[in-house]
Amino acid sequence: MTAKVKKTAEQDIKANERKWGKLLMDAGWTAFPSIILEKQHALGLTAMDVNIILYLSTHWWEAERKPYPSKKTIAQALGVTPRTIQKRIASLEQMGFVKREYRPHELKGNDTNVYDFSGLIEATEPFAQEKLEEKAAAQEAKKARKSRVKPKLKGIDGGKKR
Repeated sequence: MTAKVKKTAEQDIKANERKWGKLLMDAGWTAFPSIILEKQHALGLTAMDVNIILYLSTHWWEAERKPYPSKKTIAQALGVTPRTIQKRIASLEQMGFVKREYRPHELKGNDTNVYDFSGLIEATEPFAQEKLEEKAAAQEAKKARKSRVKPKLKGIDGGKKR
């Protein structure tokens, strides 16, 4: 990590500590794309779907190490039954947003599933692109407003002094 990137990351953490408090941040935090929250309805996600995705994201620390909490653990955190989690994850998989990767275990059948979000990422990218274009257009409009030459106001008599 370069010194500039490290400084920016530290500034981001400090900014979040000012918002949420150091105690909450020290207990753990996760980065999550706000566009998924903003476009959840357009994506066809229910509130429970978003909660599941958010919970899974708290277990996804590195790009190459996908999250793998058990359905029971997710259910306990969200206050629902493991069956509810199983149904919603199956629905997310059917929509193409989540891919379950089974992990067979030599002695006890299967380990917990690994969850891949590549489908959700791909489905959300057009919304992200649209938002970036809107932001760029808003920046250009702001820049144009600031660069306009303001007309000099003249008095009723045409600006002539008496």
